[in-house]
Amino acid sequence: MGFSRNLVYLAILALLLGTFVYSQSNRAVADDYAALPASAEETTPLATGDRAPAFTVRTVDDEPFVFDPENLERPTILISIRGGWCPFCNMQLSNMRFAIPELKKNGFDVLFLSNDRPDLLYSSLKRETQESIDGLDYLILSDADLNAAMALGTAFRVDERLIDNLKKKGRDYADSSIGKHKALTVPAVYVIDRSGEIVFDFVNPDYRIRLSAEDLLAAAKKLANKADWVSQ
Repeated sequence: MGFSRNLVYLAILALLLGTFVYSQSNRAVADDYAALPASAEETTPLATGDRAPAFTVRTVDDEPFVFDPENLERPTILISIRGGWCPFCNMQLSNMRFAIPELKKNGFDVLFLSNDRPDLLYSSLKRETQESIDGLDYLILSDADLNAAMALGTAFRVDERLIDNLKKKGRDYADSSIGKHKALTVPAVYVIDRSGEIVFDFVNPDYRIRLSAEDLLAAAKKLANKADWVSQ
């Protein structure tokens, strides 16, 4: 009888300990988001010459996608966008259709990182944008938890005005980085070579200023011609 009672006590103790650890872990994560810069201008993004970070994002099917800069088969271009609700992101995605085929031909992988939740990665885009990228080898991934943005140093807290504006327009931002953490990423473009080093970056805190497809393609070709790090 005493032995059974001890087992019950141990089970309760283990449950309490697990609950405490889970609570502390959640609190630590919440503190991470609370500590984000208060504006895009206050972020300190990684830059050319830095090592690219590892991070995990989600596919459109809500499966984990691990980006590991230590094991890249091809040089990779990361393009972070705010979400399908953002008109400037839609314009950037549409514009990139002029570069993606050439980038692929020259040996680059291209990953788009969106702050939307997985099931909205494509459906939230404007119909014109969806049509313009249809058939292209676009891979858009969800960074709704800002794992990539925080690793890249581009994550920041948003003010209530943006949230109120999205509400007024009826935008679905539940479970996006805005809905979950009241945070976004600064739109950015990074080119990472096969060794995991950032060899080109374009980051501007003004979300209206984006790198054009023509400029990205020119920069990528210049890099590819300077060194033998693109797999053909």
